[in-house]
Amino acid sequence: MHDLKDIRQNPQAFDAAMARRGLEAQSPMIIELDERRRSLQTQIQQMLQVRNEKSKLIGQLKAKKENADALMAEVAAYKEELPKLEEAERAIADELTTLLSSLPNVQSKDIPDGKDEHDNVEIRKVGTPKKTGAGHKDHVAIGETLGMMDFETAVKISGSRFVIMQGHLARLERALAQFMLDTHTQHHGYTEVSPPLMVNDASMYGTGQLPKFRDDQFQTTRGDWLIPTSEVPLTNIVADSIVDENTLPRRYTAHTPCFRQEAGAAGKDTKGMIRQHQFYKVEMVSITKPGESEAEHERMTKCAETILEKLGLPFRTVVLCTGDAGFGSYKTYDIEVWLPGQDRYREISSCSNCGDFQARRMKARTKIGGENVFVHTLNGSGVAVGRALIAVLENYWDEAQQAVIVPDVLKPYMGGIDKITKSNS
Repeated sequence: MHDLKDIRQNPQAFDAAMARRGLEAQSPMIIELDERRRSLQTQIQQMLQVRNEKSKLIGQLKAKKENADALMAEVAAYKEELPKLEEAERAIADELTTLLSSLPNVQSKDIPDGKDEHDNVEIRKVGTPKKTGAGHKDHVAIGETLGMMDFETAVKISGSRFVIMQGHLARLERALAQFMLDTHTQHHGYTEVSPPLMVNDASMYGTGQLPKFRDDQFQTTRGDWLIPTSEVPLTNIVADSIVDENTLPRRYTAHTPCFRQEAGAAGKDTKGMIRQHQFYKVEMVSITKPGESEAEHERMTKCAETILEKLGLPFRTVVLCTGDAGFGSYKTYDIEVWLPGQDRYREISSCSNCGDFQARRMKARTKIGGENVFVHTLNGSGVAVGRALIAVLENYWDEAQQAVIVPDVLKPYMGGIDKITKSNS
């Protein structure tokens, strides 16, 4: 959500920010609606004042036993007119809210301009990508070789974009999540949360999933929404509240399943586990004071990178350009892990500073110097468990042994086994 006062005071800057998103000037329509709403509010206030004054005068005339019929007729007319004005004001206010809530966040001035992912800028690269040759197995072939990854049965049970894993492969997925949670809680200062997996309209609106991305979500028959990411419940912990300044920053982490329609992904990544309707993710969320979110953003990104470094997975970090950044993003870093089976880097974490964009929608504030101000919110994958599993399978596959070598940091979570083979499933 955007600050109307800021838009009124500097419409050119707002339109320039929207132009970076590829949008036409929005301030003329916003200001016109706002002026119409404010004009109606003034009329309503004036009419209420006059009605109250005349109602008081009627009482005085009646006390003197004087005729008040003319004044009573005027007051009766106000009672008919006021509801019409109030309804008109509500309709314009709803239209203005709908417009403002459909517009993406203003972006940081220091991110690159661009149309899509090809215009993102690499910040750093860590590790040496594993050389691939003809016939190098991807995660699907590895999973099937091990006999522990079954897409065919999952399709029979649930449809496309689902998978069944079993044996040590299922344990490896669990091990990755436990390792991530332990790292974030024991070394990075995050508090583990077990949040609801279903949320209401207000929560989805607060973090920006509604109304724009309604078609990407799964909704239950009673109207709740399955979470697309635990960012939604974690961030909404501070919704409709004034957060104690002394408790900031707040840092939350959670391991949950996530559910997405992938409505805009028709034909994309249809093979394997890259893009599914149900997947697991360890999420990080931070709530900060306004002046501290940029430093927190760098910190959060480093926390996600540390997971990949400990796993020994090559990756690179890029800053997203204006055309590729998400709806609520002020600034976003994507971390892309190397996948030998695809011979390319693929996103495994997206760390975003949303500024006060979500806080305005959620009415999440803190009190600084006696003044209520909106907090800043940040979120990032710490990291996507399914894609981490893919990366481990493809980077640690040993063709000669027909085995996945278990990374050292995961061995305590795997019962001490050194490798996963078909024989030890």
